[in-house]
Amino acid sequence: MAVPKRKMSRSNTRKRRSQWKASRPVLVTCPRCRDPKLPHTACPTCGTYNNRQVLDV
Repeated sequence: MAVPKRKMSRSNTRKRRSQWKASRPVLVTCPRCRDPKLPHTACPTCGTYNNRQVLDV
């Protein structure tokens, strides 16, 4: 296994980890009820997906 030759300093470690950011989820509007929902999933409000009723809400 690869092993580092030297200990990585705190500043270098923190610089690398500064790019670990949580991204906001992408939301689209439902074509039927106009509520925000995740793409490629059934709408939690009206229960439709691809203009078909798939959930009993």
